[in-house]
Amino acid sequence: MKPPSMNPLTRALYHSSNGDRWFLARDRSSGDVFIIHEPNASSGGQTSRCEIGAFLARGGQNPEHKELLRLIATLVEDSPDA
Repeated sequence: MKPPSMNPLTRALYHSSNGDRWFLARDRSSGDVFIIHEPNASSGGQTSRCEIGAFLARGGQNPEHKELLRLIATLVEDSPDA
């Protein structure tokens, strides 16, 4: 197993009103896809990485979860192949 790259490709997923940010990310070397959470500065927390299945399993009704599901749904929107 390759170690995660230090600079993954990211796409902003959701920014909360309190300053927390979530990103959809892909490791440049392995191709693994995951979620990065950057907590707001006042929380003192550290940036964390979470596999997509675990992320969705822990709260599918939060705005950041809904946004990931909306993004996934765009992959199968009405298209000629549908």
